[in-house]
Amino acid sequence: MTQPAVTFQIKQLEEHFNTRLLERGHGKVTLTPAGEIVLAYAERILDMSDELESRVSELTDELAGVLSIGTSTTIAAYWLPRLLEGFKRRFPRVIPRVVVGNSELTEGRVAARDLDLGLIEIVSEDPAIERRCAARDELLVICKPDHPLSSHSVLTAHDLLPHPFITRDSGNAIRDLAEQFFVAAGIAPENLTICAELGSLATVKHLAAEGLGFAIASNAAIKRDVREGRVVAIPLEPRLHTPLEVIIPKDKFRSRLITTFADFASDELQQMAAEFSQAV
Repeated sequence: MTQPAVTFQIKQLEEHFNTRLLERGHGKVTLTPAGEIVLAYAERILDMSDELESRVSELTDELAGVLSIGTSTTIAAYWLPRLLEGFKRRFPRVIPRVVVGNSELTEGRVAARDLDLGLIEIVSEDPAIERRCAARDELLVICKPDHPLSSHSVLTAHDLLPHPFITRDSGNAIRDLAEQFFVAAGIAPENLTICAELGSLATVKHLAAEGLGFAIASNAAIKRDVREGRVVAIPLEPRLHTPLEVIIPKDKFRSRLITTFADFASDELQQMAAEFSQAV
């Protein structure tokens, strides 16, 4: 739309509601309280329009419409591309809308029904969520090839304790699992030598490859780095795995699109996990 057309539409809306929706001043345009309400309802109307299209399409046995998917950063980078490719080939009229965040954030948004479905790396205990344990991926220590830890065949928590640890951001599933691993060995998280807390897995791997410390990462996320010699990967003792969970809101009238994707994702993640484990 052109700017005059936008201005005209806003004016028509303001006349309809008999109030101002926008405040203009100091080079800025902001919503009035009434404008905030109109925006919120407009977004709900658009969401319901997408849902309406999906539900009617189901009657013709052709899945279509927008599917809102939340996913952790690791799953988004290393599992989701193949998963979406396979689903889109089967159902080309479905439009995936992906939101990436840590597992804790994704779980909360699915429980609040802000997202249709989530792919996370924690075991959800939220009563508003139905969970499916799709698969699991092994967590390994990564470090520079000449790091003192690199010569070990397995590593215990006490082996790791003297060395700087590159950990993940708060709410990240792998951080939680790593802390549980140390606690199970009698080591409190505050006794670890943390050299960085990072939200970016790419940065975690880079710092580990440069020798600043060790990190703990999933097998799927480090295969290329190990193959190219940037880092080495060592199993933990006892072995540690991250779950791969498909979560959906508990809903008596759940759409066939959500159910179909949840089933497909569970099967595909299980198959991919088997392939990754064979290549360790």
